[in-house]
This record gives sequence, C-alpha cells and structure tokens, in this order.
Amino acid sequence: MAAPLSDGERRKQISVRGIAGLGDVAEVRKSFNRHLHFTLVKDRNVATPRDYFFALAHTVRDHLVGRWIRTQQHYYERDPKRIYYLSLEFYMGRTLQNTMVNLGLQNACDEAIYQLGLDLEELEEIEEDAGLGNGGLGRLAACFLDSMATLGLAAYGYGIRYEFGIFNQKIVDGWQVEEADDWLRYGNPWEKARPEYMIPVHFYGRVEHSPEGVKWVDTQVVLAMPYDTPVPGYKNNTVNTMRLWSAKAPNDFNLQEFNVGDYIEAVLDRNLAENISRVLYPNDNFFEGKELRLKQEYFVVAATLHDIIRRFKSSKFGCQDPVRTSFETFPDKVAIQLNDTHPALSIPELMRILVDVEKVDWDKAWEITKQTCAYTNHTVLPEALERWPVSMFEKLLPRHLEIIYALNQMHLDHVAALYPGDIDRLRRMSVIEEGDCKRINMAHLCVIGSHAVNGVARIHSDIVKNTVFKDFYELEPEKFQNKTNGITPRRWLLLCNPGLADVIAEKIGEDFVTDLSQLKKLLDFINNETFIRDVAKVKQENKLKFSAYLEEHYKVKINPSSMFDIQVKRIHEYKRQLLNCLHAITLYNRIRSDPSKSFVPRTIMIGGKAAPGYHMAKMIIKLITSIGEVVNNDPYVGDKLKVIFLENYRVSLAEKVIPAADLSQQISTAGTEASGTGNMKFMLNGALTIGTMDGANVEMAEEAGEENLFIFGMRVEEVEALDRQGYNAREYYERIPELRQAIDQISSGFFSPRDPGCFRDVVNMLMHHDRFKVFADYEAYIKCQGQVDQLFMDPREWTKKVIRNIACSGKFSSDRTITEYAKEIWGVEPSATKIPPPNLPRD
Repeated sequence: MAAPLSDGERRKQISVRGIAGLGDVAEVRKSFNRHLHFTLVKDRNVATPRDYFFALAHTVRDHLVGRWIRTQQHYYERDPKRIYYLSLEFYMGRTLQNTMVNLGLQNACDEAIYQLGLDLEELEEIEEDAGLGNGGLGRLAACFLDSMATLGLAAYGYGIRYEFGIFNQKIVDGWQVEEADDWLRYGNPWEKARPEYMIPVHFYGRVEHSPEGVKWVDTQVVLAMPYDTPVPGYKNNTVNTMRLWSAKAPNDFNLQEFNVGDYIEAVLDRNLAENISRVLYPNDNFFEGKELRLKQEYFVVAATLHDIIRRFKSSKFGCQDPVRTSFETFPDKVAIQLNDTHPALSIPELMRILVDVEKVDWDKAWEITKQTCAYTNHTVLPEALERWPVSMFEKLLPRHLEIIYALNQMHLDHVAALYPGDIDRLRRMSVIEEGDCKRINMAHLCVIGSHAVNGVARIHSDIVKNTVFKDFYELEPEKFQNKTNGITPRRWLLLCNPGLADVIAEKIGEDFVTDLSQLKKLLDFINNETFIRDVAKVKQENKLKFSAYLEEHYKVKINPSSMFDIQVKRIHEYKRQLLNCLHAITLYNRIRSDPSKSFVPRTIMIGGKAAPGYHMAKMIIKLITSIGEVVNNDPYVGDKLKVIFLENYRVSLAEKVIPAADLSQQISTAGTEASGTGNMKFMLNGALTIGTMDGANVEMAEEAGEENLFIFGMRVEEVEALDRQGYNAREYYERIPELRQAIDQISSGFFSPRDPGCFRDVVNMLMHHDRFKVFADYEAYIKCQGQVDQLFMDPREWTKKVIRNIACSGKFSSDRTITEYAKEIWGVEPSATKIPPPNLPRD
C-alpha cells in the first residue's frame, strides 16, 4: 500500500488551497525571517521549532490585522445591527491552519516554509489547542463564529479567557488522570489585550431604595480585562472579533479596608478576585451549583453588557449627538444570543442597567430586553438544568434577585389572568422553585425574557415544546423555533481532509466551500468508477496516516485495512459507550468460539473525557481500556479485532481521526442527545453512521435516505412506552445468551483479573438502575452491526453509500444554521459583499 503523501508532496498539488504566487511566497519568507529576528530575537542558528512556529504565526497574523481594522471601521461607519453571541465556552482548537485556509495563504506558506528547509505540518503540531470548552456546546460556538464572519455579519463572540481550559487527559493503568491545561504557558500569538476597555464588575453589597431610584452599594469590584482574537471569514476580507474577559483585581483590592497594615497579605489576596477566570468547569451536561461558577456567569455578562451599551451609545450613524441617549432603537441595533442558560443573567442585568442606571420605565425596559435577547436550549436532561439557590443570589447579586422576583411576579400575574385558579400551572411555570431550598430556574428566566427560544435539531425542538417547556409553549407558541446545528466546512473538510476536498472540487468546482448544498451535484457521480476509486483512495490514505500517528504517539500497531469503527465524544451514560463495549465483547466472544471462521476485521476506537467528578464515566473508561488489554493481547484474535481508547480527545485529534473513520457511532438513547455535531463531521468526511433516531441523526437519515445509514433501536415513542411499562433489564439478560455472557464476564472479573470486583458498580447500574436502557437496544444493535459487516465486505457498494452520504450532508453546514438565525431570530440579512482588502483603496 502506498505511504501517505508527505507535506512536501501535497505542497505540489494546486487544489482548493489556491495557487501560491511567487510574490506571495517571497513575501511570506521575508516576513518570517523578520519576525524570527525582530519579534522573537532569535538567530536561525539557535532557533527552536517553537520559535519557527511563532515566527510563522506572526507572519500570518500580519495578514489579518489590516483586514481586522478595516472590518471594524466598516461596521463603525455603516452601523449595522450587531449580533452578540454570549457563551461560557468557545472550543476553538488551533488557529494557525484555519487562518491560512480562510485567508487563502496555505499554499504560499507551505512553499515558503519548504524553501526554508522546514515542514509546515511539523510547525502546526506545536500549537496548543485553545480548549476553552467541554464539547458540543463550545465547539458549536466556534463553528458559529466562523460562519458569522464568512456570511459578513457584524458579530462578536463574548466569553471568558480561562487561564486553564479543559484538562489534559492521561490514561494511567487504564484510568483517567487529569492534568492542568496550561495553554498560555508559551504565550498566545492570536490575542491582543485591550486594557483601554477594562470594565469594573460588581459583586455582593446591598440594595438601597430611595425616591431617586435604586442603588446597589458597598460592592466588591473585580476588573474585566478584554483580550481580542480575530475571526476571519472565508476569503471575504471580513475579520470579526472574539472578545474574552480576564479577571484582574483593582490596585486597591483589600487595601481600602484600613486594615492592620498587612500589605503583603492584601496583595496576595488579589488571587481571590483573579480566580474568576482561572479555570473552565469541566462538566458536560451536568449542573454543579458552585459559587465560583455563578461568579463566572455574572462576570462575563456584566462586562459584555457594559461593552454592548458603550458601543450602542457611541455609534456614529444616524445620530446628531456624540452619543445615543434613547434606548428605543436598542433592539434594532443589538441582538443577544444566549448559548444555553449560562449567560441567562443578561436578562436581569440588562433590566438593571436600563431601569436603575439609564432610568428607562420598567415596562419599556422589559419590552426592550425581550426584543433583544434570544435563548438556545441545548439539553433536556434534568441534571443539566441550572437551578441556583436563592440564598446564593441574595449574597452575591442582591439587586438581580429583586429584579428576578419582580419579573416572576409580573409573569405569574399574566398566567393567572389567563388560567384562573390553576395553581399547579403557576407552580410549574414559576422562575422561583419553592421547596426546602428555594431555587431560581434559569431556563424559565430565559424563556420569559427572550423573544425566541430554539432547540438545536427538529426532534429536540419538538421535545422542548411537548415536555420541558410545554406550559410556556401553550402560552406563546410563536416564540418557539428550531435551528438544526451545523459545522463549518472550512475546518471540518478543507482543513482536516484536503484530499477529499480536492477530489470533490475536481468534480463540482470550489463553490461548495461557502454553499455546501452544492454537494448534491455529487449524486451525478455515484456510479462513476474513477470517482468511486478516488474517494476510496483518499479514505485509505487518511487511514494509513492515522495509523502512523497512532503508532508514533500511542505505540499501538493497527491493521489499516480493518474497519475503523469510531465513537468519539464526552463519556456519558446517555451516549451509551457501554453499548459499544458490549458489542466489542460480543465480537470477541464470537471470534474465540470459532477462530477459523472469517471475520470482518475491525479496529474499535473510543475516545472522550469524563468529568473529573463523574464516577460512572470514569469506570466506563476503565472498562474500555480493560477490554482492550484482553482483546489486543489474545493470540487467537490477532488483527481481526482491536479495541483502543483514544487518549486526550480534543479538537486537534478530531481533525485527524474523523477523516480516517469508516463507521461513526451515534448511539444515544432516543430523546437524549439534543443534536450532536460529531455525527455531521463524520458524514461530511466519508464515514457511514450507525445510530439511533436521535438528535440530528433523524435529519441525516431524512437527507440521505434511511437505507443509507445504519439506523437501529427504539424511537422516542417506544422509549416513552417502555418507561410507562417499566424497564426491566433482567428480562433481556435472561433472554439473550450473548448479552448474559458479556455481562457475566464483566461481572466475574474476566476483564479485570487482578481486581475481580472492579466493575460491580457498572454491572449493578446496568442491571438495576439504567436510565438509558442499554439492554433494550442491544439485540437490534448487534443485528445492525452485522449489516455493517456485510456491506463492508463489498467495498464498491460501501463507497457508493459513502458518496451518497457526502452528497447529502450539505444541510449540516453552520452557514445554513446561521443564515436561519440571522433571518428568523436576529432580523438581519447575510451579505455576500467582499470588503476591499487592505492593499486596495476603500470604496
């Protein structure tokens, strides 16, 4: 089999990455050497690979700056409605290659670096991931920023500049061990600190009511320091801004208190204030009601709203005064999108500013707030919903608590008027939950304070309307929308899979990059033998390249002609990595019982992080690694089956594994995965999906035809029916011999001979309190996997299905998603106009 193309060979391909003009190449070389010398103060004799990376990053950044300044100038002059995407997570990954792709610089840089005797791919590997997110929600925010810039929207991402992002995962003796992610250790070439826009944020204190109005006094102040990162659109010269806030203690922190002169102690205490932006909470789909987390949520909201209002007031356009004074037009100029309930405090904070500071009438302020804010719901799992204790609010944000009480009263009065005497409805719909510990239901606050509420896939939006927010939907059905998630084809096709992008561009041209629906044109080539061969060849090259990577970094040797069967996502019971484990054990048992029989060889790879406090998720990782120990060292099995845990799954690893996948596992219990976005990445990159009718899988099956995915298992209605009837795991255990054998092996210590009771918690959960009904879908899953094997044995038919999937993946571009948000929620139109580049005069 041919070795994968080296970077040097790929360099010679013209492809979708733009022809490298000689002038560009010379310019890049010159700039690179200048940065090495003057920015990094290094001579080429002593420069390290990291120095070379920074020199290249600064070279590429230079190409961004002129466009960045010009874009912001363009917005200032035209004063469009601005979109503010508020999120506590932005899972950006690496920036260098993405910037080169979007600026059309990749080939010029490639050639220049090659001429300097260096390897571009090696330099790209030096960059740290910006891991400021847990998974889907944070990565979605990153894809959205790319699409908003590509669509020419005046958009800003606002979040927190965590000093430590999602932990690095090490596997030690088969167990997950967390390590701090010190991603800023060597500096971040992409950010620019903006101390001139530093903003004070207030906590604690008390509220004073007087005839002049309401004052929040005796507060503790923390400063929010903004760091701006450029967000380039794809070849349109638009560069938007992601602004992340970092916490700084004011210089008089703890010194104002005429304390006993313990100056040293007071300066050391600055850490207490600055801890706010220290670390990302590592929970995915789980609420942990910690005060520091609530501080983070208010910190980003307060700093951001201050910034939004400053920008609104000082906008130049259509205004004789130096500043706008009326807030009437605020919703015409500002849209705030809340990425889940984490920035929900935007609602009472905007009310506080309008009413207490700007002296806007309460009812008018409420109208403005509702017209400005919109809320995206990301999960229906009850344990993920944010419910903050009132007592914590009372202490930390006393004025916001008053405002929430007043808003809730107004809301309940309205409901009571429409449904007289329906006390239970009032209880269900209140923002305040009564009980031993009174809590604030942040989702309810978001629904009453927004003009639009959306789910993230059709099935999820329906569940939201019919269950979680049923009462609210009955009250205001027009508020509720669906916006099916998407992914950016720049990072998730061009950047990570240039081979496939080339093969596609050869057939249908390059316009699909910004209009992914054009992939439909590939349906014309579904029986084209050269195209079938080219698609299969690219997949094989990607598999060889990933095999080499695994061998180098994880010291595992795998069979590159085996089926690459991949499940990568956060470890969670609802995502059912355990179902995957049961299939792996079942395959193993079948091979052992008849080693001479011919089997379709598989390499099962499972990757993902477990929240540090999530015991069951950590046990699942230990089970996967333990199964691997047994299977991978059994001489009877050979290379028919391997089970590998992919350590430290993150954006930069996803970019390597997804293009190499044959089979994508999306096997959550129907009704639990709001959308999923990994599913879309696999589809676009030529893997086939085995999955339940959950999240966006439903729409993927609709686009490609259900017969072109491997769909199995209970539908939402059947899950609900089983809940009513009562799920009894033992019944399946007794009835299905292969299931019983697998469970008995886990239980008896077959996979943990040195600690036979190791997995008793896992078995006990599966047998007695499995909310996600793993056994109920086991039989259908095993049968469906058999169909996967059958098709894989016919490479031509497999590849034809792959092509059909790629051709039908166009709907799942985040460009389509953002266009829908723009038109149906934000009231703005995407623009195809290219801002003139910095080297040309402005129009």
